[in-house]
Amino acid sequence: MLAARALAGLADRVVVVERDELPEQSAPRKGLPQARHAHMLWSGGVRALEELVPGVTGALRKAGARRAPVTTDMVAYSAHGWFRRWPESHHVILAGRDLLDATIRAQVRTDERIEVLGGTEVLGLLGGPAAVTGVRVRGRDGRERTVEAGLVVDATGRGSGAPRWLTALGLPAPQRREVDPGLAYASRLYLAPEQARGGFPVINVQPDARDGGPGRAGFLLPIENGRWIVTLNGTRGGEPSPADEDFVRFAREELRHPLIGDLLARAEPLSDVAFTRTTVNRRHFYERMPAWPENFLVLGDALAAYNPVYGHGLAVGAQSALILRDMTRRHGWAAPGLSRRIQKAVARPVGAAWDLATGQDVFYPGATENGPTVRDRVLTAYVNRLMYTATGNGRIARRVTDVTSLERRAEVLLAPSVLLAAAVGPLKPPLSEPPLTGDELKRAGLR
Repeated sequence: MLAARALAGLADRVVVVERDELPEQSAPRKGLPQARHAHMLWSGGVRALEELVPGVTGALRKAGARRAPVTTDMVAYSAHGWFRRWPESHHVILAGRDLLDATIRAQVRTDERIEVLGGTEVLGLLGGPAAVTGVRVRGRDGRERTVEAGLVVDATGRGSGAPRWLTALGLPAPQRREVDPGLAYASRLYLAPEQARGGFPVINVQPDARDGGPGRAGFLLPIENGRWIVTLNGTRGGEPSPADEDFVRFAREELRHPLIGDLLARAEPLSDVAFTRTTVNRRHFYERMPAWPENFLVLGDALAAYNPVYGHGLAVGAQSALILRDMTRRHGWAAPGLSRRIQKAVARPVGAAWDLATGQDVFYPGATENGPTVRDRVLTAYVNRLMYTATGNGRIARRVTDVTSLERRAEVLLAPSVLLAAAVGPLKPPLSEPPLTGDELKRAGLR
C-alpha cells in the first residue's frame, strides 16, 4: 500500500496485484502470517508513513492505536539489567496488525489512481535482462494474463519469487545471507485488568546471548480496546509451547524475569496461542548485482526480512517507500539507471535494521553456517557496552534509541562523546526491581 501511495502522484495508474481478497474493515487475512503476533512501528517509520499518507497517525489514534513514548512508557529488562524510564526521546505506535493495515489501506485507497487486483497471484516478470516490462498473473479463476507496466515493485514479503524471476530473465542469482537462531514465536491476546486498560507501559524481557544457552524473550504491548498482545519466543532448545495452558508458565518460569507471567495471571485470555517458526533473518543483496534491469525494484520483507522481535520491518518498509517516491520525483521516470539507484538507496535503512537484528542472533548456536564474523564480534561487543552504559546514562540511552527508532544512522554511536561515555560506563547504579510505579503495580493487580 505504501509503495502504491508513493507512486500514485507520479503515475497515471498504479495497479496493486494482491493474492488475498482484501477485507473492507479490520479483519484477519491469510497473507499476513505474522498478524497474530506483536507489532510496533518505531518513530522513524511513523515519520515516513506520515509523509506518504498525511494524517494517518491521527487516523490510527482515532481507531484506538496507542502512542507510547520511548523510553518513558517502556519497562525493559536487558541482558545488562533494567533500563530506566528516561524522558521521551522517540515513540512507537502500538496496534494490532489488522487495525494498522486496514487503517493505512483505507487512507491509500481513497486515491482513484490506485487499483487493486484482489485474488490475483504474480507468476513472473515480463521483459529481459535489460528491462522489465510487466508481470504475468493468474486470477482466482485460474486464467493467466499479462499486466504491462512502466515500473514493477516487488513488495510480496518473505515468500518473494524475485530471485527465480530474475534468473528466468537470464540474470545471475543475488547474494543472500541468512541468520537463523531457530526462533519460535507464541503469541496470545489478553484483556487487560480493568484498572490497567486506560494506559500501561510496554513490558519487555530480553534474552542474554552471552550465557551460551537458548535465548528466551517476551513482549507485552498494550494495544486498542484495552487489550494486551503478548509474544513469547525462544531459540533452539528454548522454544515456547503452542499449547494455551503452557503460555503463562513459560512467561513466569522460562524468561529471565517473571514480570510478564505475573501480569498475565491477572488478565483474561481472548484468543488461543498463535505459533510460528517463520522468523529467520534473510537478506538479498540486490544492490550488489553486477547487472540490474530497468523498471524493477524489490522492497520490504521481499528484500530483507528480520527476526520480528526487533520491530523494524514495518519502519524500514515505510522508509523504503519514501525513498522510492522522493528519488522517482527527483530524477523522473525516464532517467537511465533509476531502478538500480533506488535499489542501492534503500539498502541504507535495510542495512541499519539488519545490523540491529543480526547483532545478537548470530551468536546463537546454528544461526549461521560459519558462526559470527570478526565484524559481528566487534560490532556486538561495542553495542553491548553501549547497552550496559544506557542502563544508567540517559544521554547514551537517547543515542541508542536514536538508532533503534531508525531516526538516525548508527554513525551517531561513534561520536567521541559517545565513545568516552561507553568507556566510563553507567553513571547511576543498577536497578534491582522493574521500574513500575506504585500506581501501575496497583492497576495491574500486583500490589
